[in-house]
Amino acid sequence: MVRIGEIGAGSIAEALELRIGTRVLAVNGEPVRDSLDFAFLAAENELEIEAIAPDGKPVVYDISRDPSESLGIVPAPDKVRECANECVFCFIDGNPPGARPPLWVRDDDFRLSFTYGSYVTLTNLGPKGLQRLVDQRISPLYVSVHATDPQVRIRLLKNRRAGLIMDQLRLLLDAGLEVHAQVVLCPGWNNGRELDRTIRDLYALGPGVLSLSVVPVGLTRYNLNRPVRLLSQGEATKALEQTHAPRGTAMRERGHSWCYAADELFLIAGREVPSDAYYDDWPLLENGVGALRTLLDGFEAKKDALSPVPGVERVRVATGASMRPYFERMAPTVSRSMGCDVEVVAVENRYFGPTVTVAGLLSGTDVVADAGNCRAGDLVVLPEEALNADGLFIDGTALAEVEALLSPAVVRTGRELTETLSRRVPSPPAPSLG
Repeated sequence: MVRIGEIGAGSIAEALELRIGTRVLAVNGEPVRDSLDFAFLAAENELEIEAIAPDGKPVVYDISRDPSESLGIVPAPDKVRECANECVFCFIDGNPPGARPPLWVRDDDFRLSFTYGSYVTLTNLGPKGLQRLVDQRISPLYVSVHATDPQVRIRLLKNRRAGLIMDQLRLLLDAGLEVHAQVVLCPGWNNGRELDRTIRDLYALGPGVLSLSVVPVGLTRYNLNRPVRLLSQGEATKALEQTHAPRGTAMRERGHSWCYAADELFLIAGREVPSDAYYDDWPLLENGVGALRTLLDGFEAKKDALSPVPGVERVRVATGASMRPYFERMAPTVSRSMGCDVEVVAVENRYFGPTVTVAGLLSGTDVVADAGNCRAGDLVVLPEEALNADGLFIDGTALAEVEALLSPAVVRTGRELTETLSRRVPSPPAPSLG
């Protein structure tokens, strides 16, 4: 069952006077379990929708529509299918006490995997759930594999069903579905020989496994060494070397590199991130694979658009500690082109602790603490990825609060600054400079 959350203006639903809050029970005789079911079933042109109006009255709508006509029913958000695992590296266990409620949601929902590219483990899906994926052609899916050895994966996820992963993947792939696989690399748990095995096993499943990303485990002061530790530089270097041969094999046999290391793995190893050719068609950008290269190349493409901004005497770029060296390389170019001083402020992450160095997890409170003491003529550039769609930092601080506390400086996100410069000097779009 789904509830109607919105009614599209000028739509069939509006013409039929459907109301927000109406519960849709079935479409063409098939029960509706969630919004994905509804989208799948309501794709037909001839529809019989069984519903319960907000006043509790049962109602049936018979609809015959042209393919170009909008039905106009927008379901309310589904209840998130939660995780059944107790992963030894779960980032939620690294949340500070008192973190915002959304940060405690342990989602493991295949619907979010299909629609937004979030990774799932498949441990909360039995035979019926897997068959639904097949029947509705829910593909591609993003699957957190971590290890293909059943016992290793059970240890990592603390779930007996975790050992079924290879059988589950074969079922999906044999039915023609496709998956992107991920390994969160935990030293002493699934690195070394286990990583070799995982790469080998997943590649052997065939081209239906579209990619494999290898991501170093991220830990905060709240879950560090409980029981997982961070990768050392040597371990990160070894993992990068382990991905090299499979990439060459995949390029020869499948025409793309298939196996990709996340940016953080290069940073931990102390290596430069590779050129854009490493990332093929950028299939895993949202998983932190290639974001830094995109930033660096985007800066090169846009640097000629930089010019003095009236009233700006100093640019202060607030970022995470791991990004400081890269922005410091850019600073002289920015300074010359904009005719002002440039300061890179590496914000210490007190919210999660010093082991978290990425810009996307900076709190508003920490930004103010380290990028404060502003003066008139300052332009403070904040990382776009540190803000959610509602303009909130991870700690719940609103962008407007940060702007007020950094006054009299002018505050812009990296994307806002990029868009401003693009309007002044037309050129190809580039990613955020934050």
